[in-house]
Amino acid sequence: MAPDSSSDHVDVLIVGAGLSGIGAAHHLQERCPAKSFLLLEARHAIGGTWDLFRYPGVRSDSDMYTFGYRFRPWTDDVTMADGPSILSYIRETATEAGIDQKIRFGHRMVRAEWCSAEERWTVWAAREGPSPVGGQVKLTAKFLFNCSGYYKYDQGFTPPFPQLGDFGGRVVHPQHWPEDLDYAGKRVVVIGSGATAVTLVPAMAASAAHVVMLQRSPTYVVSEPGRDAVALFLRRWLPAWLAYLLTRWKNVGKAILFYWLSQTYPQTVRGWLRAWAQEQLPDGFAVDVHFKPKYDPWDQRLCAVPNGDLFAALSSGRASVVTDTIQRFTAGGVLLSSGEELKADLIVTATGFTLQVMGGAELVVDGEPVAFSERVAYKGMMLSGVPNSAFTVGYTNSSWTLKADLVSEYVCRILNYMDAGGYAVQVPRADPAMERHALLDFGAGYIQRSIDELPKQGAAWPWRLRMNYVADVLSIRHGALADSAMEFRRPHAKPD
Repeated sequence: MAPDSSSDHVDVLIVGAGLSGIGAAHHLQERCPAKSFLLLEARHAIGGTWDLFRYPGVRSDSDMYTFGYRFRPWTDDVTMADGPSILSYIRETATEAGIDQKIRFGHRMVRAEWCSAEERWTVWAAREGPSPVGGQVKLTAKFLFNCSGYYKYDQGFTPPFPQLGDFGGRVVHPQHWPEDLDYAGKRVVVIGSGATAVTLVPAMAASAAHVVMLQRSPTYVVSEPGRDAVALFLRRWLPAWLAYLLTRWKNVGKAILFYWLSQTYPQTVRGWLRAWAQEQLPDGFAVDVHFKPKYDPWDQRLCAVPNGDLFAALSSGRASVVTDTIQRFTAGGVLLSSGEELKADLIVTATGFTLQVMGGAELVVDGEPVAFSERVAYKGMMLSGVPNSAFTVGYTNSSWTLKADLVSEYVCRILNYMDAGGYAVQVPRADPAMERHALLDFGAGYIQRSIDELPKQGAAWPWRLRMNYVADVLSIRHGALADSAMEFRRPHAKPD
């Protein structure tokens, strides 16, 4: 490991060695082979989210034909893969391309300073490990590419539940699942109704005495086939890459169509989702109480469950769902506002993430700290007034990796364009008088809790964040790089 006094320099510094970071490195290595790069990873393993999450049943909530990388076909038969399979997929991608040799593990970026006079970033990374190792490492880079995700790895969100300390059993957040936790034969209450909760309930119900999903309000839940029949058919007759490409675009089209229908004909889609849930639940089940949200479809993310496993667990009696609010915790469980008490040996708080911008690092441009909430997102991947920098944030209505791949491709296009034109610096410039809006028009709790901390978006492209993969393919993958909002500067030109 480099000593504290070292000052390593690379063309591109990628922050994060999870799904996005490994993908970014692969694109960079393939499309910009002359560029030097390193990845900084705060943890001590490749995988990001998929190395962190160890709770029962952890899996993707998107199909793997769109969640997988564009350049590496997903060849397993399972459509919604489990966490270990996804982790292997990411690590194999890194190892086969030699990317694993370019990762600094245990290095968490804490501060990045851009200097216009030097036309480069100086980055400080804290060295972390199982025990404090101390010190910081300094690196410099021409371009900073943040792929560190959008939430705090060390702090899941738990609301201030009344008298939680009175509970006599164990309380666990899925983000910090203990290796020694044995829930076999125990009564479990899972608090939450999002993607994590609907994953946990059927997985834990297989061995727990009983699992209750306690939700304050319902979520739309839709069953998806565990295997994609079209994908399997295409794979029998076509080369793997072509079968993957066709399946990927089939699923992209399906997702875009369903999202459009949800936004255009919400009452019709509400009816479909209710009917689909009712088909998979016992007669007399209170579908309107437990699976009929007040909001319209895709105002928040739909929860997909493979082969209807959640509905199967509820139908079998191994699990149940309660829609109510918590009055307080008791020694033996949870007292609800209705007066009912849910008895429990174990409580799982599947209550969401704590949002974090840029991995919690501080950004400084020419001595001025960057206030993220005062910046505007350019094409959903760069910040106004911040030179030679990009970040990866996926779609809220589709697979994360679809957007991550596009962002990486765009960064490579920008780098090659700058080389060809003799430019050293690129920086998006937002009109101070431009109309500004919240970055995400999405009702998920983890977003709404932190919406004021996020950058803003404008009213029109390229300052408008779009949730349409086809439109982004046309403009990000194939569109012009030079526009009225993007400033390019040649080496040693004086900044404004």
